[in-house]
Amino acid sequence: MYYSTKNIDLRIGSAQEKRREIKTYFTATWEIYERLFETLASDEVFYQRPQPLRHPLIFYFGHTATFYINKLILSKQLSERVNARFESLFAIGVDEMSWDDLNDAHYDWPAVEAVREYRNQVRAVINQLIDEIEFTLPIPWESPMWPIMMGIEHERIHLETSSVLIRQLELSQVRSSSLFPACTQYGSAPANELLPVQGGTVKLGKPVDHPLYGWDNEYGAAAFEVPSFTASRYLVSNGEFLKFIEDGGYRDDGWWDDEGLAWRNYHKADKPEFWRGEPNGYRLRLMTEEIPLPMNWPAEVCYLEAKAFCNWKSEKTGQQVRMPDEAEYRRMLEVAGLDREHCDKPIAANWNLEQGASSVPVDTFAHGDFYDLVGNIWQWNETPIYGFDGFNVHPLYDDFSVPTFDNRHNLIKGGSWISTGNEIQLHSRYAFRRHFYQHAGFRYVVSDKPVKKEFDVYETDDLVSQYCEFHYGDENFNTPNFPKAIARLALRAVGEGEKGKALDIGCSVGRSAFEIAAVFEQVDALDFSARFVQVGVQLQEKGRILYERPEEGDLVTFQERTLEDLGLTGDYSNIRFMQQDAMNMKPEYTGYDLVIAANLIDRLSNPARFLRDIPSRINSGGILLIASPYTWLEEFTPKENWLGGFKRDGEPVTTLDGLHAQLDSAFELQGESVQVPFVIRETKHKHQHTLSEVTVWKKK
Repeated sequence: MYYSTKNIDLRIGSAQEKRREIKTYFTATWEIYERLFETLASDEVFYQRPQPLRHPLIFYFGHTATFYINKLILSKQLSERVNARFESLFAIGVDEMSWDDLNDAHYDWPAVEAVREYRNQVRAVINQLIDEIEFTLPIPWESPMWPIMMGIEHERIHLETSSVLIRQLELSQVRSSSLFPACTQYGSAPANELLPVQGGTVKLGKPVDHPLYGWDNEYGAAAFEVPSFTASRYLVSNGEFLKFIEDGGYRDDGWWDDEGLAWRNYHKADKPEFWRGEPNGYRLRLMTEEIPLPMNWPAEVCYLEAKAFCNWKSEKTGQQVRMPDEAEYRRMLEVAGLDREHCDKPIAANWNLEQGASSVPVDTFAHGDFYDLVGNIWQWNETPIYGFDGFNVHPLYDDFSVPTFDNRHNLIKGGSWISTGNEIQLHSRYAFRRHFYQHAGFRYVVSDKPVKKEFDVYETDDLVSQYCEFHYGDENFNTPNFPKAIARLALRAVGEGEKGKALDIGCSVGRSAFEIAAVFEQVDALDFSARFVQVGVQLQEKGRILYERPEEGDLVTFQERTLEDLGLTGDYSNIRFMQQDAMNMKPEYTGYDLVIAANLIDRLSNPARFLRDIPSRINSGGILLIASPYTWLEEFTPKENWLGGFKRDGEPVTTLDGLHAQLDSAFELQGESVQVPFVIRETKHKHQHTLSEVTVWKKK
């Protein structure tokens, strides 16, 4: 098929050849994504939520275009937005994370035609950039061309996840498409059997100079000694899974762990998500049609159902039956000779849209003695996703991997019929919550080897760890904790005033939000970085954080901080941690009696725009507290956008002058500014000492 394009080698060729390849890849990705949405029966269906934990489909239609613009703005490849409202509206809310706002009351979704026009505008911008960006080969992730590749691969991920959502719509809300034909071959399920897999040393992770695009979690290294084990020849078929159902699999609590039992009871599940009808008359929902349940197609289930099946199988056989872990799955690829890239030497499989738009029988594609080691459907792993040794966050997409390093997102491997691009690479690592549905199922293994399912989630990123220490760590040089001091100044400024809603914008890892939450009914704590937001969410949910603290050279110590130890013993359910761009906040963030903007304005690309916007979000009589060391740097703020720190007409202009110029029409300055010191610890022997000037403004 035209859209089953080949991965691009980012190391070789000329710049002009690479421009042509990337443009072809971009065009194919863009067009098939739009063609996918043509399977919706009408524009009204765009506003349906087929899955309650996801946005309506209109969000996903706009999201992939918005992603390009937001990342290109961040990487400074673009200086102007295409549509600021859309680039806020469609930016966040993709996964089931605490900082995803899925409340429809906050959204005024635009017309489908308006989003189509927006997509056309973005497409023109991207095509022009591909033609004009100055770059050299190879293309590493620091290259100005990398954000374009990131946007392409991101849209290919959403091609798949959106197809799952479309599959969950009512059948009357979709229509068939010649571009997405389903398989018509089905019959009885083949008898599954266990085959031996010789053990060996498995090395995971890929080098930074790998020729293909990669997401940050793929890089680094990990090595495992894998003992010999046995594995099922086939993926578990619908026919094999039906035996579990007929033996009371969904009724018997004994097969389900606590998480699975809670999910099963809440959803009243008695069969897989895509099965329809009743026993002896089951049908299978495909993307745009229903067919009689094909017994020889793979069973598509969530991890929790697969785990219950394995527990049942263990009891019936007296063996230790489970899903493979990540190293065992790779070992199976190695023994079958599939530890290579499909783009280098094609692998016959049901993936890359090469066979159609559905599963096929589990005995169609042989890979050595096994079948479907890759393709057909994704395969659940026992391993929760984590970062390899040497893992680094890509600065343009800090919330791709890190938020999933929570022991609640399990890996899926191998790809499905609609997996393309990076998804079908050897080193790809994707993970979902265990109750989520994808085009995913499982195969089982028998092994006595214990599987590691819990990873200590230490913050290892230098910047995040530094701010964990800054907010929750030890005091240095008798300097009081800065975010705590800012919170106290803010509460003193509010005094006896209203204490309904407070906003901590640029909240970092959240200490000030916790300090004021005991006084205010609601606190919105917003930050551009999902990594920072995640720390606040973890403290809110678990009451503790773990992080590495640099000491000297490569030496680190492992720190644990708890809210209780810091004297923060409240409920804190009134804090709403959200990822948000201070320069492009959604309209629902309004009605505040207090706004804290600490050490923020001199890190914004256009602080005057932020200051012009903030009055509309504060109630009359409300307080705006601004703290800043006024360290203006062109790295963050173009010099023409500095509020102060320069001469105009030969006279010095201070940042306080700039604040008055922007705020005096809507606010009154309360008293004199105050200098608040803070110390940021880099290592045991290196600290930064800074003074932040605090001004308090009262809304007229």
